[in-house]
Amino acid sequence: MISAPARIGSHVCEVDTPALLVELDALERNIARMQDRIAGTRLRLRPHAKTHKSTAIANLQLAAGAVGVCCQKVSEAEIMVDGGIGDVLISNEVVGAAKLDRAAALARRAKIAVCVDDSENVEQLAAAAEKFGANIDVLVELDVGANRCGVGTPAEVVRLAAAIARSRSLRFAGLQAYHGSAQHLRAHADRRRAIAGAADKVSDTLDLLRRNGLECGIVSGAGTGTFEFEIASGVYDELQVGSYVFMDADYGRNEDRDGGPVSEFENSLFLLTTVMSTPAADRAIVDAGLKALSVDSGMPLLAGCDGISYARAADEHGRLDIGGNQRFKLGEKIRLIPGHCDPTVNLHDWFVGIRNEHVECVWPVSARGAVF
Repeated sequence: MISAPARIGSHVCEVDTPALLVELDALERNIARMQDRIAGTRLRLRPHAKTHKSTAIANLQLAAGAVGVCCQKVSEAEIMVDGGIGDVLISNEVVGAAKLDRAAALARRAKIAVCVDDSENVEQLAAAAEKFGANIDVLVELDVGANRCGVGTPAEVVRLAAAIARSRSLRFAGLQAYHGSAQHLRAHADRRRAIAGAADKVSDTLDLLRRNGLECGIVSGAGTGTFEFEIASGVYDELQVGSYVFMDADYGRNEDRDGGPVSEFENSLFLLTTVMSTPAADRAIVDAGLKALSVDSGMPLLAGCDGISYARAADEHGRLDIGGNQRFKLGEKIRLIPGHCDPTVNLHDWFVGIRNEHVECVWPVSARGAVF
């Protein structure tokens, strides 16, 4: 890991770039707001660590009341457990002998759950758990509209749940019912409609499980774009929200019920970049390109710079279109709002936590590159 781009106590203008800035006041407010949204309900918060890949932030979420975290990969889960997180749902299928062995070994150190959507995978997981003398909670993944992983019908859920229940080393713990593609449906009504359909399918599945004598402990799902609808549905027990801690430009395009931007959570993550060239009146070049930010969900936005756009990204350069109305100074530092926070974070080794424009902490991106 390379050296950190900032020292504790230094002013933000001294941070080397490109660097991930975390506005700590906004981060803490976001964490508290989400926890407040489920206060007094039976719902539990299990935030998704794939967003921040940080044991430091995960521990802040647990301190605020979260029951554990989600991870997408076994390597992420291993790092979270090493960082003191004792309850991890791998909200994904675990396939392949090496990964299955690592998941089973990890289940001897912490409470581990995984998802399945295939009977052969159930057998493989059970064999790995028995090999390591471990017990693993298993959620059957139900496709509730994302058209990605997951079985398609309640009857298939029942068959898998029964196979899990017969295993000595596995426990049928419930349903994984995450509707990923609904998170960025722009219209409030479209997101509500998508989750209503998901909730209906979950309800039908719960009914069939009960009629077959199978107890479903939890229904886990939801994301930052739809969690209000999962809360209202009455069928979800656990929220897997992730991006709420940071937010990004893409989530900023989601609309509330009145057609305005959703504003419950704040942008707390920024990419600090430096103007490295001012070759013409209509453009400036910054030192943050494709190796510093993800553009899969669109270009980043400039914080506090109306009328100026980040127009194009190359490997190491970003072009700002300024229209000749404003001149940037060579060496000037600008904050970008990433288009998509999750993959942008995975490009960096460090978070620079700032408060009142000064560096308060420097956290490693603990699970950077943990994709296996």
